[in-house]
Amino acid sequence: MPHTTDIPAPLHRLALNETPYPPLPEVRKALADSLAEVNRYPQFYADDLMDVVSAWRGVPVESVVVGSGSVGVALQTLQAYIREPGDQVLYAWRAFDAYPIIADMAGAERVEVPLTADGEQDLARMAAAVTDRTRVVILCNPHNPTGTTIGRAALDTFLASLPDGVLVILDEAYTEFARDAEDLPHGLDLMRAGHPVMSLRTFSKAYGLAGLRIGYGIAAPEVVKRVRPTSVPYSISEPARAAVVASIGAEADLDRRITTISAERARVQSVLRAQGWRVLESRANFVWLDEPLRAGAFHAACADRGAQVRLYPDEGIRLTIGTAEANDVVLAAARDLAAG
Repeated sequence: MPHTTDIPAPLHRLALNETPYPPLPEVRKALADSLAEVNRYPQFYADDLMDVVSAWRGVPVESVVVGSGSVGVALQTLQAYIREPGDQVLYAWRAFDAYPIIADMAGAERVEVPLTADGEQDLARMAAAVTDRTRVVILCNPHNPTGTTIGRAALDTFLASLPDGVLVILDEAYTEFARDAEDLPHGLDLMRAGHPVMSLRTFSKAYGLAGLRIGYGIAAPEVVKRVRPTSVPYSISEPARAAVVASIGAEADLDRRITTISAERARVQSVLRAQGWRVLESRANFVWLDEPLRAGAFHAACADRGAQVRLYPDEGIRLTIGTAEANDVVLAAARDLAAG
């Protein structure tokens, strides 16, 4: 009798908002070329990379800070602004899981304001929660994990309500996927208009460099001057710097990938809704199933088919948009579950 071996189905990783595509060829080449020098330390404070980001974004280098992913820059910022016991960091909840972690690391008192019933950050309630101890407000736009957005008028009103001395970290990790969002504000524009905003950006999502851990912030020079002393020396490796430079030079190819992911997002949302699932309108590289009662069953059904999705027990599912093949696996699981 011939010997047979069961070959496991491929595992589709759709839980961490990674891009499903490997680095572009020019980025891989830049990484390979940089490996010959990994026996050497990188620059102490990544000055060359800050020069590159400054020229790319059209801001003075004094307005740029870099770090280990956007979450690293966010932590540096909190460490710069949280100085006394009782200093507060305010953000909506649910949100990116790292927010409470970095708030605790900085020694801040956390103030978490519930989302609206439609999965949006409740700016009115957040404004009402600001106190004389509030030092930093974190807004995520598009929001993680719901994919909802804040419009420019609403954000302008919120910013105008804040007392002097409060910094807003505008986490724009997913903004590249929000090109079809009407009236989406951009942190760089807000900073240039004089608002106390740090635009927080990352190369982990659209640029596909999550494993290299590199992000940056853009803010007024007086903000960056306060934040830079919290930077960790040698924290940006030479391969990471080389990959960023190559990625900036390959934005046409990256744009095509972003377009593909956005089209798949629209398809997944449409099919899931047709199957009877409540799916919020997302402007990120993931969708949110607002299904607190069926979330556990959805997660299990996907796992049975070899797909990892992010379960928030009794809240919902965050489904990263993957390749068409991976998305079809999830849609088939959702179809069978809905029909059962």
